[in-house]
Amino acid sequence: MTTAPHPAPRPGTSGAPGATDPAHAGPTLLHVGGPALLLRLGGLTIVSDPGFDAPRDYPRPGGGTSTRLRGPAVAPDALGPLDVALVSHDQHVDNLDLSGRALLPGVPHVLTTRAGAERLAPEVPGVVGLAPWQSVDVPRPDGGTLRVTGVPARHGPRGAERVLGDVTGFVLDGAGLPRVYLSGDNAAPELVADVPDRLGPVDVAIVHAGAARVPAILDGAALTLDGAGVAEVARLLRPRLVVPVHAEGWAHFSESVADVERALADAGLAGLLRVPTPGVALDL
Repeated sequence: MTTAPHPAPRPGTSGAPGATDPAHAGPTLLHVGGPALLLRLGGLTIVSDPGFDAPRDYPRPGGGTSTRLRGPAVAPDALGPLDVALVSHDQHVDNLDLSGRALLPGVPHVLTTRAGAERLAPEVPGVVGLAPWQSVDVPRPDGGTLRVTGVPARHGPRGAERVLGDVTGFVLDGAGLPRVYLSGDNAAPELVADVPDRLGPVDVAIVHAGAARVPAILDGAALTLDGAGVAEVARLLRPRLVVPVHAEGWAHFSESVADVERALADAGLAGLLRVPTPGVALDL
C-alpha cells in the first residue's frame, strides 16, 4: 500500500561534520549517538529516532528512571533542514527525546507507527503512521522518489507489545540508491526473514543492538537485539554492510558493540561489519 506523501520536502543543506551538499553527494550515514542517525539518500536529509538531549535522568512511568550517559556528537542546529524523520516509536525517551520532539513539527515527512502518529498529531502536521509493509513515496530533488516501507518489529519477547507498545522498522530504497534496512528497537530476528522476499535484497542493515534490559520490565528480558541476534539478522539479510548502533550512551544496555563484533566473527560474517564513529560520516 502506498500512502500519498505530505507537502513536498525541502532540499536539505547541511553544516553537520563530515557532510557535503546532499544533492550532489553519495549516500552517507552519520551516527549522532544512541539510535539517532543522519542519513543522506538521493539528495534527501533523513534523521532517525532523533535524540539530542544532554546527559540526564528521565522518570519512567510506573517508577524508576532512564539515564542518558552521553550527549549527541552533533547538535541539532548543525543538521541543516531535514526532509524526513523516521521514528521507530515515540513512547520511549531514548528513541525520541525532548530535543527530538522539538524538531518534528518542522520536518515535512515524519514516519512512525500508526499509534505513534495518533499521539504526535496535530502538533506534528507531517506525521504518517505506517502499518507493516505499508509504504510512502517521498519526492527527491533529482525527480525520483525515496520509498519508505514500514517493516515488522517487536520491542522484546513475545507479548512485549502489551507492555511496551508498538514499534516499527523501516526499509528505504529508490532508483540508484542502496536498499537500507533500519531495525528500530526490534528484539526478534525472525521478523526480518520476509524482508528480502517482499522488498528485494538489502544492501545496508542498520541494527539497534545492546540487549537493552530493565529489571522491572518483562522480568529483565532483552528489549533489543544482543550480539547473537545481530548476527542472525545479518545471516537472514546478507547485506554488504552491517552497521550496529544504539548500544552505548544509555544505562540500560547489557551488551556493547564489542559483543556484536564477537558474534559476527563467530558466525563468519566479520567482513560485513562497519562500526560508525559518532559525528563522522560513513559512506554507504
